Amino acid sequence: MNRRTVMDVLNHVLFHLGQDAVTWAELLGFVTGAVCVWLCVRATIWNFPIGIANNVFFLALFWNAALYADAVLQIVYLLLGAIGWWQWLHDGGRRTRRAMGHAAPRTLLVLLALVVPATWGLTLVLERAHDIAPFWDALTTALSLAAQWLLNAKQLQNWYFWIAADLVYIPLYAVKRLDLTAVVYVLFLALCLVGLRDWRRELRGAPAAGLAATGAAVRA
Repeated sequence: MNRRTVMDVLNHVLFHLGQDAVTWAELLGFVTGAVCVWLCVRATIWNFPIGIANNVFFLALFWNAALYADAVLQIVYLLLGAIGWWQWLHDGGRRTRRAMGHAAPRTLLVLLALVVPATWGLTLVLERAHDIAPFWDALTTALSLAAQWLLNAKQLQNWYFWIAADLVYIPLYAVKRLDLTAVVYVLFLALCLVGLRDWRRELRGAPAAGLAATGAAVRA
């Protein structure tokens, strides 16, 4: 199949949910997204290949819905997912599985500081590209990239950024009549809260010998 044919198939309408014309891309995005987040909650490395599949489906969905930043973000996610997969497996080249831990305060401050200019710059770009929700699209993009960076490092604080992004995504997709996707992000939000709780418990239960310089760390 050529690219156009694949996009046509993925955006073929299967059924209607309220005012949302649910396509293959949205339905498969629902399934792979839910599985991916659940695997993240379980700190399982298989979240990365499932997440990459999710990126492909959401790329088709968001591009068709004119949410261009979200669409391009899926490409960035795909690349970051491949990097994160390698990082979790090899711990930055040390040939051992990456341990769970806490982000250093300096890392969090840098990420928070970068969210502001990233949101401002992306908003200007998206306004010129006639994106239908430039500011909110830019904000969720910046928050999600910060979250993915921390997830790749297997650091607890990734959940805070995902939660912040999901709180914006839910009403954004509801307004844009992507009702099933809005429901998906409600599920994502609930799973993020579970992930935050479970990762905290696992880090609190780590033996003293497993403490890392940036905080408690345990084997995946």
